[in-house]
Amino acid sequence: MAYKITDKCISCGACAASCPVECISQGDNIYVIDKEACISCGTCAGVCPVDAPCDIDSCEE
Repeated sequence: MAYKITDKCISCGACAASCPVECISQGDNIYVIDKEACISCGTCAGVCPVDAPCDIDSCEE
């Protein structure tokens, strides 16, 4: 499983800075996670001030 970033993202960059495998990058409007590189550690979800990252299988957008 991997994480994805929902439309709640405010583009603060906290998730990208905390990702241990550097699989998060700035997209057009929000940050995006490379699902092939994501190790599902949840670090991004833990640092996000608006709870934008979520497990791809259980996300509610």
